Amino acid sequence: MQQHLPSGTIPPRPSRPSRSDTFTGRFRTLTGLATAGAATTGLLMTALVPGAQAADNPYERGPAPTNASIEASRGSYATSQTSVSSLAVTGFGGGTIHYPTSTADGTFGAVVISPGFTAYESSIAWLGPRLASQGFVVFTIDTNTTLDQPDSRGRQLLAALDYLTQRSSVRTRVDAGRLGVMGHSMGGGGSLEAAKSRTSLKAAIPLTGWNTDKTWPELRTPTLVVGADGDTVAPVATHSEPFYESLPGSLDKAYLELRGASHFTPNTSNTTIAKYSISWLKRFIDNDTRYEQFLCPLPRPSLTIAEYRGTCPHTA
Repeated sequence: MQQHLPSGTIPPRPSRPSRSDTFTGRFRTLTGLATAGAATTGLLMTALVPGAQAADNPYERGPAPTNASIEASRGSYATSQTSVSSLAVTGFGGGTIHYPTSTADGTFGAVVISPGFTAYESSIAWLGPRLASQGFVVFTIDTNTTLDQPDSRGRQLLAALDYLTQRSSVRTRVDAGRLGVMGHSMGGGGSLEAAKSRTSLKAAIPLTGWNTDKTWPELRTPTLVVGADGDTVAPVATHSEPFYESLPGSLDKAYLELRGASHFTPNTSNTTIAKYSISWLKRFIDNDTRYEQFLCPLPRPSLTIAEYRGTCPHTA
C-alpha cells in the first residue's frame, strides 16, 4: 500500500545494508558454500577410500585385510611371547602367551586355545604367533592332565582367560570384554563347553572337535565349527555336523569342512584353518566388518574346502 506523506515532506531514502552487514552476509554465504563443498568432498572420499569408516569402530586393528594378508604366515604386528609355568597358576596347566609388541593401538582382543586328548600345548603352538601377529593376544595352554575330558577343558579355558585378563604380565594389553576360545579335538569340545558356560564370549572355534554332547542349542557365542572330511577319530557325521546343526538358527554360525584332511590336521600349520579363524575372530571379537568379505558370501568348495555352510549376512 502506498504511503501518503504531508505536503512538502521529503520521503526518506530506503535503508541500505551497512558494509559490515554486507561483508557478514557474503562471509556466511561463502562459509556455507565451503561447508557444503567439504561435506561433498568428505562423502566422495568415504566412497573412494577403502576403510574410510575405520574410525567408526574403535576395535579395528591393523591395515585393511586382503586374501594375501590373512593367508600369510605372519600378519602386520611384530610379536613376543612369555611362558607361564603350571606352578604359577591354578585351574589349568600353564602355557605360552603370544602378543603384539606394539602398544600404539591400545588393547587387543584375546583368545585361549586348548590341545586335545593326550596332547600337549606344542600340538597347537603354531596358532599362537600366527594369530597374535594379526592383532590378538593368544594364550596356548597345557591342560592339567593330558587325559582331561571336554567339560574339564572348558573350565580350564575359562580359568586361563581369567588368569590372562586379571593376573598375567600382559593383562594391560588385553580388553577383557573381547574374548574367545578355540581348541582341538577334546579341546574343541571344551571350547563349546566354555561358550555354554560363559555367554559373554565373543567367538568360539572347535577344530575337529570331539564331545559326547552333540547338541548345543543354548550357545549364544558366534561359533565356527571346523571338521575334516577324513576324520576317523571324530567323524564329521557324528561330531562337527551335529554340533553345527544344533546351534540356534538365530546365531551367527558357520561350518567349515576341510578337504583331504584328518583329525590331526589342526596340529600343523594350515592356511585354510588360519584364514577362516582369523576372519571369524576379527569379525566377532573385534566386530571388524572389513573381514566380512571372507565369510559372506559363503566360501565355495575348493581344493582345501569340502563344504562350507553358514548364516549370512552376520548380525552381531
